[in-house]
Amino acid sequence: MVAAMAISTIQFSEDQAEAFDRVTEVLRGAGVDLDAGVLMPQAEERQSVLAVIGKAGSGKTMLLARLGEALEEAGVETVSGDYEGRRRKDRRTLAILAPTNKATSVLRNQGVPATTIHRILYTPVYDPDYERIAEWLAGNGERPEIEGLTDAALDRAAEFYKANKSIPGALATAGLRGSDFITGWKRREDPLDIGFVDESSMLDERQFEDLREIFPTLILFGDPAQLAPVNQSGTMVFEGLPEPRKLILHRIHRQAGDSPILDLAHALADDSIGFEDFERLVEEVAGRDDRVVLAQRVEADLMARSPVLVWRNVTRIKLINAFRAAHGAPPDALLPGEPLICDGIELPLKHRKKRIDLEARGLIKGAQVIYLGPGRKPGFSRLHVMGAEDPQVSAASIVKIEMPGEEEPFIPFAARMGAAFLHGAAVTIHKAQGSQWENVQVFAPDIWAAARAGRIEAGLPLWKRLSYVAITRAQERLFWVTRNRLARPSGPLVVDDLKAAPAPLALQGEEL
Repeated sequence: MVAAMAISTIQFSEDQAEAFDRVTEVLRGAGVDLDAGVLMPQAEERQSVLAVIGKAGSGKTMLLARLGEALEEAGVETVSGDYEGRRRKDRRTLAILAPTNKATSVLRNQGVPATTIHRILYTPVYDPDYERIAEWLAGNGERPEIEGLTDAALDRAAEFYKANKSIPGALATAGLRGSDFITGWKRREDPLDIGFVDESSMLDERQFEDLREIFPTLILFGDPAQLAPVNQSGTMVFEGLPEPRKLILHRIHRQAGDSPILDLAHALADDSIGFEDFERLVEEVAGRDDRVVLAQRVEADLMARSPVLVWRNVTRIKLINAFRAAHGAPPDALLPGEPLICDGIELPLKHRKKRIDLEARGLIKGAQVIYLGPGRKPGFSRLHVMGAEDPQVSAASIVKIEMPGEEEPFIPFAARMGAAFLHGAAVTIHKAQGSQWENVQVFAPDIWAAARAGRIEAGLPLWKRLSYVAITRAQERLFWVTRNRLARPSGPLVVDDLKAAPAPLALQGEEL
């Protein structure tokens, strides 16, 4: 009854309590009884998908976290994606997932042991010697003797793992680099048991099917007011589930201190509010609460770490070039500190292993990185991957700088193949989904243009969906920018605020 006792101390709202009970019922059918703390084998051929749906602040993340804690207390093993021990018949597993590194980072900052979908689809292959260390750290083997590793190094690894539950991090504290103990990556062959997916509004059908192959029990957590994936015809995967399989949260829980940002986001649900009405409301709120700012210009200082959110690509490109000009960036090179967005991996099929390696290290499409400087080989870049557990990487890079009025981007430098990047000082609101920043600038002239276009998406005016998604990216402060102007930066770009992991994995080797 340990799990039941822990849960009883949590103050759920009525809709959260109902959702918790429904999920508990589904888990019981899958052989995990949270009330009794009993685990049974996974039922064969049993498939169950449930969606927990609610707008920003409705308590989805709190519910996800509490369910994860209850499963851990019941003895279910949380799989992180960095290492999995030998398969045991009695083992029951949980993976808490998000589509992007940034979305995963948001969860980890709240104490939820999340990983990306990609890190569950592809698993690392360990060198046999170092696999013995990993098994020992996980409590499944005796203390090994490894040539070249001292007892003190093993003790450091054990101490790190005890505090952080990360096998790669523990091995790194012992002085090992990622290329020492990870020999490659492979597509997952064995299924897991239970999957929780946050930000599931971002899932496309292919990802959904991949997850259904891996998890017999899949719980989706999503916001129906977000923007659907571009290739999904304006729909989200959970919208196709039968109504009894959708649990809706209504009450706002997040930021109990009457968040003006959430108030604005939820005001968009009022059918009678037009764009001009909403902008007057923003001005009203800004007049009484400094967490909302009615800004006359874009702040270049903020763009270095959190992009300006826009609707149109033409606006994005203009703002990026204005940002680079303000910092005196040369046309043929990047300055350390410039933000980039991964636009995918450009490698032929025969280099599939390299592609998997790059993506597993955080360079998946949409990943936000900061350029730290050139690598040791031509075409290589040293990068800091925002939100990644081990953020320092060096990889073959193809950097594209889009220019106003030009069909083809300017490429200041490029490897023959590798990770492709666009500039990240401004991004479209679609690409911002799943991310949050302390300060967010929303370019209101683009929202106005969407309102003038009169487009409707899934029954709602597009400008309202864009506004909702953009506003809810702000954790602490929202800047509603009303003019097409850029404030000069207060100083040069910096990188000394970016810290590596305690003992970074050796992504410094430029073998990619």
